[in-house]
Amino acid sequence: MGFQTQIRDALFELEAAGLLRQPLRISGPQGPEIQINGRPVLCFCSNNYLGLANHPAIAAAAEASLRTDGVGAAASRLITGTMDAHREAELALAEFLGAPSAVLFSNGYAANVGTVQALLGPGDAVFSDALNHASLIDGCRLSRAEVHVYSHRDVQHLQSLLATHRSRAKRAVVITDSLFSMDGVTAPLREIAALAESFEAGLLVDEAHALGVLGPSGRGLAAQEGVEPDLLVGTLGKSFGVAGAFVAASNETVSLIRNRARSFVYSTAPPPMLARATVAALELVRDANDARRALLAHADNLRMGLRELGFDVPNGRSQILPVLIGENDRTMQLSAKLLDRGVFVQGIRPPTVPEGTARLRLTPMATHRPDQIEQAIAAFASLAHAE
Repeated sequence: MGFQTQIRDALFELEAAGLLRQPLRISGPQGPEIQINGRPVLCFCSNNYLGLANHPAIAAAAEASLRTDGVGAAASRLITGTMDAHREAELALAEFLGAPSAVLFSNGYAANVGTVQALLGPGDAVFSDALNHASLIDGCRLSRAEVHVYSHRDVQHLQSLLATHRSRAKRAVVITDSLFSMDGVTAPLREIAALAESFEAGLLVDEAHALGVLGPSGRGLAAQEGVEPDLLVGTLGKSFGVAGAFVAASNETVSLIRNRARSFVYSTAPPPMLARATVAALELVRDANDARRALLAHADNLRMGLRELGFDVPNGRSQILPVLIGENDRTMQLSAKLLDRGVFVQGIRPPTVPEGTARLRLTPMATHRPDQIEQAIAAFASLAHAE
């Protein structure tokens, strides 16, 4: 059997299992309303939580940087050095979070994979939540440390694993998302932090979906809960509306990451215009209390409206609403029917979520209008009445 035949067979297997993904083509900027095939539809599947992806102040900062900094960074920062734009963004992010230092990465996947791999190696141990993001899981695997997976948000199970395995490891790190991207629930950070400290383990918290939304000035769940993790990972392509990611930590930890994280050492630095745009976005995020309140109010209204219609929406107080369906094909059929009704809600299937838990992932933006929230609920109502 030839190689191309094997590729076609692999694609057929994905299609037969209801797992073949074919992204839709979007025209124009990201916002509450987007263009799909020339048709305006409401977008309820974006991580553009504060609606900043098309903010004029951020676009102006990027445009100005193009004139002063050029387009590309040309090479890894360990080859060509650190540009002023990157250093200024790192200093601003560290100051925002009250951390000694920060380091920029090209994206969140690179930040997580590179950081975990840089921190740990053979003879070390990592304790990871069962539903952590794939980038954290891959980082654990690449580190070649001993990996111990604790049941989702289960502090007792984590304590048991630490008690059993910590003493054999030279270095140990507990890793968790703060706000889980597919379930919309938060980690019990206070309890996890206390356990990590008592077992002399580091704590890495991925604030990708909480940063900008939760905590004072949008500084995330850790700040909200009064927890100071050893490492805080944040992404810039969600609430910040830009692109890229960063790790905030001690000066020594950041220095180790810069020297050992392969996704940093061997990658061209992000374009300087993104770093300048990040600084502009940071100022907007810091002062976005009204937007945060609007976002969470939209989520509450959606959650209440969908539950009244009989949809299975788990408890939560975040901007992420999973509508549990179960079967892959049915999930994608409902997504298509919603799109026909002018509402874009993406279906999420394995391996992103566990088998049998396919869902519609609904995420409002602060910039949605109340009537657009009602339009989304009405689209779901038409599905419920058609059943």
